[in-house]
Formats: sequence, C-alpha cells, structure tokens
Amino acid sequence: MKLEDINKLIKQGENEKLEFKASFNKEVIKTIVAFANTKGGEILVGVSDKGKIVGVNINNESIQNWINEIKSKTEPVIIPNIELFNLNSKNIILISTNEYPVKPISTQGRFYKRIGNSNHLMSASEVSDYYLEFMQYSWDTHLYKNAIIEDLDKQRIKNFFSRVNQKARVNLFGNDIEKLKKLNLLKENTPTNAAMLLFAKGPLMYDIHIGRLKSTDLIIDDKIIRNTLFEAVEETMRYLISNIKVAYDISGHNVKETTQRTEIFEYPLEAIRELVLNSIIHRKYSTYVDVQIKIFDNKITIFSPGELYGNISIDDLKRNDYQSSARNKLLIEAFYLTGDIERYGTGFQRVRKAIEEYPTMRFYFEEMQGGFLTELTYNTQKTSLKTTINKSSDKSSDKSSDKSSDKILLLLSENPQITIFELSQKLNISTRAIEKNLSNLKATNKIRRIGSKKTGYWEIIN
Repeated sequence: MKLEDINKLIKQGENEKLEFKASFNKEVIKTIVAFANTKGGEILVGVSDKGKIVGVNINNESIQNWINEIKSKTEPVIIPNIELFNLNSKNIILISTNEYPVKPISTQGRFYKRIGNSNHLMSASEVSDYYLEFMQYSWDTHLYKNAIIEDLDKQRIKNFFSRVNQKARVNLFGNDIEKLKKLNLLKENTPTNAAMLLFAKGPLMYDIHIGRLKSTDLIIDDKIIRNTLFEAVEETMRYLISNIKVAYDISGHNVKETTQRTEIFEYPLEAIRELVLNSIIHRKYSTYVDVQIKIFDNKITIFSPGELYGNISIDDLKRNDYQSSARNKLLIEAFYLTGDIERYGTGFQRVRKAIEEYPTMRFYFEEMQGGFLTELTYNTQKTSLKTTINKSSDKSSDKSSDKSSDKILLLLSENPQITIFELSQKLNISTRAIEKNLSNLKATNKIRRIGSKKTGYWEIIN
C-alpha cells in the first residue's frame, strides 16, 4: 500500500472494515479478532478515533513483539500483516487481516464480530452458529431428541412429495421413507429437526403471533398460529389476506363494453408471502421466541428471531447481487423443491419488484433485539391499476412533517438512544417517514448523531 492510500483511508473514517487506534493495546487485538470473524479489515495504529495523526514510537523489535502478543492471545492463532509508514514525520502502523476460513476466532476466551464501525461481544448462540457454519452444519440437520419415525405424519409426507413431483426440480425414487433419507430428513431412521418441523403429528412450539392493531397499544384482534411449517405459511397468509383492505378497479367506459372488476390488495400478495416465508424458513430455531406479525392501518411489520446469518449485512441486502449464508439448509431445500421459494438469495429482490406497482409503498428492514424486522408501509393506498402518485397526498404529508419533527425532537430529548423502529412505533408513522424527518433535522442543524448506528445516540443541538 502507498502513502496516498493511507491518506485516503484516514479521510474516509472508521467503518465496518477500518478502525483507528492511537496506540497498540488489547483493544487492537479485539478488533483483529472481530475482523477475522467477519469480513476482514485494517487498523491504523497512530491515528486517533477522530482521524488525527498522532504517531507511535516503534522499531523492528516492537513490531515483532506485537506479532508475538497477537499470536499468544488469539485462538486459532492469527498472524496479521503489519506495515510501517511515515506520514507527516510520524510513524503509522497498518495492521491488516483477512476473514479467516477457520471460525470463530477468540481472544482470551472471548469472541467478537464486527458490526458497523464497532466490535461486539458474541453470545453463546452466535458462537454456536459460527461453528456450525464453519463445519457446514445447520441446526435443522441435527437429529430431533428422542424422536422416532412414528412421530411423523404420513399424509403430510405424501402431500410434500406430491408437490415435489409436480414441480419436478429433483428426481426421487423409492418409498417415502427412502426419499426422506435421500433428502437427509431422516438419518438412521431418526427424524432430523427439519423433518419434525415439516411433518410432525403434533406441531412443535415455534409459534407465529399475528395481530391487527390500531396503534402499538391498541390491539383489535390477535392469533397464535402453531402448525407444521407448510401449513403455518398458508394459515398466516389466510389471516393476513382477511385483515388487509381491498380496492376494486372497474374497466369499461360505457354500457356496451363488458366491465371487469379487478381486485387490488392493499399490499402486493407476492411481497407479503415472500416476507412470511423468509421469517419462517430463515428464523433461528434454537430459540422459542415467536415470529411476530403486526398489521397496522398503513403498514405491516414482521419480526423473525435471529439476526442476519453469516457475513451478510443490511447494506448487502439493499443490493440485488447479495450472497447469503443458509441458517436452515434442509428447510430451504424443502421449500425450494415444492416451488414455494425460487433460487435462494433472491427473496428481497422479488419483494422490491412486487412493490414497483405500488407508487408510495416502501420496504424497510433492520436487525433489532436479537432478531430481524421487515416492514412494508405506504402513504397512499393504491386503488387503481394506474401507478400515478397522489400529489395532494404528498402535499398533505409535507405539511404534517413539521409536526412529526417536533414530536421526534421531544422523544429524542427523553431518550437519546431511541431507535428508528421505536420512533415509528410510538408515532405510528412509517420508518421511512422517520428517516426523512431525521435527515431534515440533521440538515437544519437541529440534531446530530454521536457514535455508531448501533451504540451511539442523538444530540439535540438547538
């Protein structure tokens, strides 16, 4: 790397793959471990966290001592690349490490991962997920404790293979038991976790809590759905369809023409189904936290237990070329073979495509409270096959923006660490509207963000 490249790094500031440290200490080793467990990264030692060059006193022996300390305090051992630069007559050290193929890495018995521009201590379940991913296992491939073949419902299995045969994405021969073994859903005549989730006679305790709400504290109706997964998807969709609005577009301009009434659902059903499937197939099944679906007047939120799996980030999901890691490999394969999902890793792309015909609809997602939240929201309900935006609605929305900003300022003063989702829930407006108001408040120098998105807080300037 050249000196001009170092200057560019300093100017861009700390991020997911870059950190500044004024001196070498144990925090540097934590960051090296976090980078190795995530996507790799670089540390500039001799630069303050504000990007000021402070330099370090260093010699060849010091660098070797650093390498020895890193090796002795990491397991498996990390040997990073270290380079010395002289910038403005001050020594700067660049420490680089790639994502390690053997994971997770620890330092003194603790495991860290990189989120945004900070290091996060991994929980026991996250460490387990990393290990399973490295070993190319997934939770659903494990044998279900004390289960036997007789615990599986024969009719559910027959229905599954009937759908698989119709879709014809794979050729399977033999009886149903032999087919289950070929798909690794049975091992040594014992059902796997995936087999029990899909075909158990008595559904397991992985519920979907779904409800219709007027506000966060006014519940109109709610329901607990407890079923095997294929049935749970269909039951969830029936509840959603029965609780969302439907408009009608009538074509035909005179009595001589045949008029045709076209239903226009409040949300595109293919987008909702994709998000429901995502929440059920990709959830973390090592926890019994419910999938939670809330239907409001102009938005639907879906919370699925378990943060993003593998090294994929929120920014990755915003693109259409992201590469995902599979938390539940057997479940993904089962839903793929029946045609419920298409090629893995394209779900969000299909959601974005589906809402293109809904001019004011927005798609939002974030990690929060040990899980993953998705949201569909809109300003004006689509009531016509034409995709024009209601301009009068936009104007009225602009007029209400000032009132929303005042309420946001009040909430920020009460809780500077409040999240965008929490603001959305308290004010009962979309997360997109919250983001727009926050941007306006920052642009007018009324607030500023201190620290990272995950661990920072809001400061009111005026």
